[in-house]
Amino acid sequence: MAFHALAVKPDVYWVGAIDWSVRNFHGYSTNRGSTYNAYLILDDKITLIDTVKAPFAQELLERVASVIDPARIDIVISNHAEPDHSGAIPAVARACPHATFYASAPKGVAGLTSRYGQLPCQAARTGESISIGRRTLRFFTTPMLHWPDNMVTYCPEDRILYSNDGFGQHLATSERFDDETDWAVLLQEAQKYYANILMLYGKQAQRTVEAVSGLDIDLIANGHGVLYRSHIKEILAAYRKWSAGETDHTGAVVYDTMWGSTERLARTIAEAMSAAGIPTKLFDLREIHVSDIMTDLLTCEYLAVGSPTLNNQMMPSVEGFLGYFRGLSPRRHKAFAFGSYGWGGQSVPLVEKALEAAGCTIALPSIRAVDVPSEDQLEKIYEDVKTLG
Repeated sequence: MAFHALAVKPDVYWVGAIDWSVRNFHGYSTNRGSTYNAYLILDDKITLIDTVKAPFAQELLERVASVIDPARIDIVISNHAEPDHSGAIPAVARACPHATFYASAPKGVAGLTSRYGQLPCQAARTGESISIGRRTLRFFTTPMLHWPDNMVTYCPEDRILYSNDGFGQHLATSERFDDETDWAVLLQEAQKYYANILMLYGKQAQRTVEAVSGLDIDLIANGHGVLYRSHIKEILAAYRKWSAGETDHTGAVVYDTMWGSTERLARTIAEAMSAAGIPTKLFDLREIHVSDIMTDLLTCEYLAVGSPTLNNQMMPSVEGFLGYFRGLSPRRHKAFAFGSYGWGGQSVPLVEKALEAAGCTIALPSIRAVDVPSEDQLEKIYEDVKTLG
């Protein structure tokens, strides 16, 4: 048997799968891979919480079989019907013919039925609970974090919160706990996960944090990445900050360039912002994935976006970035547009309009340069941008 369960508490096992190779998740770059976490509880009623992505169904079943015969599973709880968490349900249903399934009412039940046909599925509602023997499992629906069907499951006897997509990270590692992993890497991946998947749902995230903060938790067993047992206060504090839209006094300059002129503007702007006391990062859209940029934009206060003019438009990469950015409903950044052009110069007003549509406050008049910016122009731009400080 290649795969084995890992005990995370007495009679509670991690039986998920590690996806070392995945590098893209809905257009979000997963440079460190991911995990699909599932949990087995041994009690009077043997319970499986969540499953894994369909290609990893056998890995899940082998991990379960290292502890008990999968056919003995009595209950399967699906906190979320998205295929990375529910894809193995058909295989589980075949291996566990007597199991009863639980999902949120009504969206979770409907989602499982729509994807996998009729299942012996019970509806779970906020505040409801089931007894599985020595343990009680309590349900809290968390709609739109990040699908309508999402819920979390809490076990007061074990003090475990099974949080599914809440508090996750896309991180493939053989370590299962936060105190076995580099905390800086874990927090950065958690921030990237929130920025690209949950930022749009800040109000829902706030409600979820409020709901679980009153629980006695000593293990957050999430759906992706490593589990939290030593940094629970820190990740809850981070979610409070991110969901409230709190920013740091930092900046980002995002751009594409054609013949180098817009890049010269970008570098000048980044230098000026830094000189004004605003630590700033420079992001070249030709080289840096938009999901990595969003990780920093989650908490930065200032944003400058630049594009040369191409066919009377902004560069396609800049337009794509701004569409992605707007779709996540970012909190209000202080922003401005810049760019170079040969004759038309339409790109910069289009960038500014897109920034306004994304909810940004325009902090400086747009900056435009014809052909190659002169040293005098660059010096004036430098001084103008420094006024941000």
